[in-house]
Amino acid sequence: MRGHMTKRSQGSWSIVLDMGRDPTTGKRRQQWVSVKGTKKDAERKLAELVHQLDTGVFVKASKLTVGEYIEQWLRDYAQAHVRPRTLEGYRERAKHLIAGFGNVPLSELRADHIQGYYTKKLETLSAGTLIKHHNLIHQALAHAVKWGILARNVAEAVDPPKPVRKEMRALDATEVRILLDTCHDTPWYPMIHTLIWTGLRRSELLGLRWKDIDLDFANMHIVQVLHQLNDGVFVFQEPKTAKGRRAVSLSPISCVLLRDLRENQEANADLLGISVTGDTLVFGHVDGSPRAPATLTHAFSKLAKRAGFSGVRLHDLRHTHASLLFQQGIHPKVVSERLGHANILITLDTYSHLLPGMQEAAAMKFDAGMEMALAATAR
Repeated sequence: MRGHMTKRSQGSWSIVLDMGRDPTTGKRRQQWVSVKGTKKDAERKLAELVHQLDTGVFVKASKLTVGEYIEQWLRDYAQAHVRPRTLEGYRERAKHLIAGFGNVPLSELRADHIQGYYTKKLETLSAGTLIKHHNLIHQALAHAVKWGILARNVAEAVDPPKPVRKEMRALDATEVRILLDTCHDTPWYPMIHTLIWTGLRRSELLGLRWKDIDLDFANMHIVQVLHQLNDGVFVFQEPKTAKGRRAVSLSPISCVLLRDLRENQEANADLLGISVTGDTLVFGHVDGSPRAPATLTHAFSKLAKRAGFSGVRLHDLRHTHASLLFQQGIHPKVVSERLGHANILITLDTYSHLLPGMQEAAAMKFDAGMEMALAATAR
């Protein structure tokens, strides 16, 4: 028998497992496990543990709590494997998880602990945010299994809340004109215009350097992004995905705007006694320092309200670019490449609501083309 059990007190049992002989000393090793409940509960636990021993998946119980383990995982794994801004997000989510069930011993964590946490947190947090919490605990527990601390990942038995698709607000051509008229005489005009005409992300726009733009060949290369951490430190990084590192063709209007911006930048730099070089940020401050991303977001929010577009976010300019391209009949593959999506499925899923109208237009064009062809054949 690989194990037996003994009664300790009313409703409490001890399971003793035979772990074999120590290869160094030759002494027999035992593992003691406490079980609270009836005799049948203890017998079921004994059978489960013996089965784990027989199948090679038994993991010696750890005294670590969930909170202690998450902190250890952040320190030993996440800190060395994820980007600084991603790590900040992990730490913020970890605070919630630890407050929710961090005092539970890691070896005793059950699916209902996590599921109950989601149910309670839905009162104050969105489903989208809790999905990020789920991804974090699932990833952390997966490493616990990989490292032999746990026998199974209980997060796999948990259903995270279903996300609610955020409503996007794409501006039409008339609204774009109103918005640009509103911000035309402000320092934000070149940035807002460029976002609408290229569909860049905020981090991509603010990370652009002059050497990333070729106005003679009318294109720009997205090779770095700019983020600001909670402590105010600016971080330049490569785009997250290979598709994010891309070339974006520029329209003649964008080229004219950027040429004017470069001339103004050089004139202002001369007044400060500095030079504009290839490494100078296109949309940084006059002295060449990075612009805080939140500053652009707040400025846009005020300008959008002034233009009469309450609730329009800066990120909606990216949706505006995509929407206008689709309305002009541009192929989804091209739109996906301009936006830097990891694959075309993301583009189609994000903008699927635009496709029915496009299909109607395609049917009408097909019909008109066939009528012309048939008429020509009849002659």
